[in-house]
Amino acid sequence: MTADPVELTCAGRAVAEYVTRPDLPAGLSPRPYFHPVRTLAGTEVTELAPADHRHHLGVSIAVPDVGGRNFWGGRTFVRGRGPTWLDNHGVQRHLGWAGRAADAFTETLAWIGADGEAALRERRDVRAVAAGGHWALDVAFTLTNATRGPLRIGSPATNGRPGAGYGGFFWRAPGTSAGIRVRAPHAEGEQAVHGARADWLALTGTAPDGRAWTLAFLPADAATAADPWFVRVAEYPGVGSSLAWERPVEVPPGGAVARRVVTVVADGHLSDAEIGKLREALCPTP
Repeated sequence: MTADPVELTCAGRAVAEYVTRPDLPAGLSPRPYFHPVRTLAGTEVTELAPADHRHHLGVSIAVPDVGGRNFWGGRTFVRGRGPTWLDNHGVQRHLGWAGRAADAFTETLAWIGADGEAALRERRDVRAVAAGGHWALDVAFTLTNATRGPLRIGSPATNGRPGAGYGGFFWRAPGTSAGIRVRAPHAEGEQAVHGARADWLALTGTAPDGRAWTLAFLPADAATAADPWFVRVAEYPGVGSSLAWERPVEVPPGGAVARRVVTVVADGHLSDAEIGKLREALCPTP
């Protein structure tokens, strides 16, 4: 059963909806997600379950390999076999609210494997904040090992698929790749920014009605700033911050991994200088 979406507001406007209990097939690794996310002028900047990747769910926290459990959805990359359908999909279960307001919430979740056991416990802190005439979605999450032994967080890249180090915070942008531009400081284009570490990364596009939009992704702490960006433009428009780009992350029993990404959601095309100023205002010491 799908719970009623939680509405997030900023500057007196509804800017995002957050679904806590989606009614989805197991193969999509059901999890809470944001969709739609809108600019202040109302332009949608997320995509939900597109035909090319049904398991892309707006904005979510998704990891393809948590000790062999798939919390990303779709096929699992198996070394020596490639993408393979396995009965290993998990679900992120909403447990409750530790705090909730019109523009913010703190959520507790359990990441449950196909065996019914919790692999991770999560605290998720979300805020919608004003950002220089725009607004920003501030998402922080802490993943705690809920098993009795060490837990390996990996990706297709750590399992043998070069360049596919996705897993963590992920934003599926709307539409197709046509007209999409991606850039970071001193670099532009998918090949230049994919796998790079940068103080910000911007995706710009144009809605069907002709209105332009910009998403500026900002790492908001040192750990997140050290993670490479996962970027797709030619295949589909999407951006993520990668937990396990080249090597798996080993989490001891009771240990935790924490990350925070702030995304400016803007009408129009923001310049590099404008993004730099917003970064300094929103997260001055990444």
